[in-house]
Amino acid sequence: MGSGKFVTTINCMDGRVQELTNNYMKKSFQADYVDVITLAGPSEVIALGEKKSLIENLKFRLDISVGSHKSDAISVCGHDDCGGVPNANVEEHKKLIIKACEEVKNWNYGVPIIGLWIGNNFNKVEKIY
Repeated sequence: MGSGKFVTTINCMDGRVQELTNNYMKKSFQADYVDVITLAGPSEVIALGEKKSLIENLKFRLDISVGSHKSDAISVCGHDDCGGVPNANVEEHKKLIIKACEEVKNWNYGVPIIGLWIGNNFNKVEKIY
């Protein structure tokens, strides 16, 4: 595989958050590339664990990112006004992100897991885990 350092984001599919979180991860971990795994409301999907097929698909993609690309870190991201988590207020959504980070940590990838909240009208990334 070519040279360069990878990190991974488990992010909402919402296009308003991609550039912000990718730049945050590159800067925070001195990475060259970001593997982006997207789905609607990933924090809720992971935290609640009810959608087994989505979880297995997510793990399949993480296996490639961490195993093949040697990703050095994983973030679980969420944002206000999320169509995938429509009934959660900001504090509830942040709790889902934290719970999702704890779950991903239990998957034993052996890399740092962080939780990111995108707020302030999609202008600010806040590390919450």
